[in-house]
Amino acid sequence: MTGTKRSSEGLDAHRRKLLFRSWHRGLREMDLILGTFADAEIGSLTGEEIDQYERLLDIPDAEFLPLVTGKRPVPADIDCAVLQKILASRRTMTF
Repeated sequence: MTGTKRSSEGLDAHRRKLLFRSWHRGLREMDLILGTFADAEIGSLTGEEIDQYERLLDIPDAEFLPLVTGKRPVPADIDCAVLQKILASRRTMTF
């Protein structure tokens, strides 16, 4: 897997930017986790979920990766519907 399988066609500029950011994190593991999630979900997220997702993308990889892999518990201040969707999608991923 080398990158997005989803076209950005039909997405508004903000969602296109988030899709790009999802696939260009810095750590390949995070690219795969968040990029795959964004490919599947970016077009259907609500406005509130887009805001949540953007806040999650602002978390540095070194802090975020242990949360999505279960190495560290999720702090209450970032636990949200979108993070729960990411965690659920992560459980079904195979690399």
